[in-house]
Amino acid sequence: MIVFWISAAGLSAAAGALVLRGAARAGVADGAATELDAHKRQLGEIERLADNGLLDEAEREAARAEAGRRLLAAADAGETWTRDGVGPRRAIVAAAVVAPLLALAAYLVLGSPAAPDQPFARRVAEWRTADPAQLDPPRIAAVLETIAAQRPQDAEPLKHLAMARSVSGDLSGAEQALRRAVRLAPGRADLWTALGETFVAESNGQIGPDARLAFRETLKIDPSSLSARYHLARGRIADGDVDAGLADWRAIAAELSPADPRHAALINEIDAVAAAGGLPAPVAAPEDTAQVQTMIAGMVEGLAARLKTSPDDPDGWVRLVRAYAVLGETGKRDAALAGATQRYAGQPKVLAALRQAADTPPQKKMGQ
Repeated sequence: MIVFWISAAGLSAAAGALVLRGAARAGVADGAATELDAHKRQLGEIERLADNGLLDEAEREAARAEAGRRLLAAADAGETWTRDGVGPRRAIVAAAVVAPLLALAAYLVLGSPAAPDQPFARRVAEWRTADPAQLDPPRIAAVLETIAAQRPQDAEPLKHLAMARSVSGDLSGAEQALRRAVRLAPGRADLWTALGETFVAESNGQIGPDARLAFRETLKIDPSSLSARYHLARGRIADGDVDAGLADWRAIAAELSPADPRHAALINEIDAVAAAGGLPAPVAAPEDTAQVQTMIAGMVEGLAARLKTSPDDPDGWVRLVRAYAVLGETGKRDAALAGATQRYAGQPKVLAALRQAADTPPQKKMGQ
């Protein structure tokens, strides 16, 4: 225990020194701040590309690493170090060392250093017997994880686990739980709907290919699903088929009772989209649009070059065809589709995935 507190004192001193070093840096110039914002937006754009299926996990990590390196380089370039105020900084670092030692002394007098630690599993067991109303979402999620592990063939705990993770802000964890749930119970419309809604939340309201697939699976099981019909209609509007999407929304509104709060909200949305002629487009900053577009094109061409040397990769061909479709490169899309179709002529599942990828609607370029 003593070793721990000595280590804590050293770490506190180091952390204090780093904080003070950062505080002593001069302010970042306006030009440098603009460059930092551009790099941060590039990180967000990389996540959007991955969510749309243009990047696999390895490419996503590589792109994030490169964008992060540029962000750190820009941050370092925009800061300078000053040696003013060395005396006060030394005093604060000394205080950072002394504070853990004082805390240790207080703990030895007032605490219970001999008490054993409580394992996490024991805590979860206590939470499981507690009143759920007294637990926050992360603790509820921890309890549900243990229940799901004990009932590996039951999709219900996974559904509730996804809800708890979603409320906790862990959308990726919610998606993973729902993917497991639909594998266990592919005939449950509520699970497909929840998965589609999670995809939408992860992509900040965009109805991407994964969300559309989930909602279509919902409609196969429950053609009356309001959530699936609403989101698929929103996807049609986003694709430019405004009249058809609005017609679908009006059909949903006609089925809702006027007393239903969703009715008024949907009518207001219909009126707004009809007046604007479509959904509001996301606005991109003009200063980094060209650089991001160049990065996207480079990634797609890199995938194409890799497939030329290592063509036995059906998932890679599907991603390439989808990428060209999203970018509006119809000629390259058709050429890639033809080559992949010939290569995998005897594999119906691959051919179906290729056709679906080729049907992906093109997206507007950033800034348009």
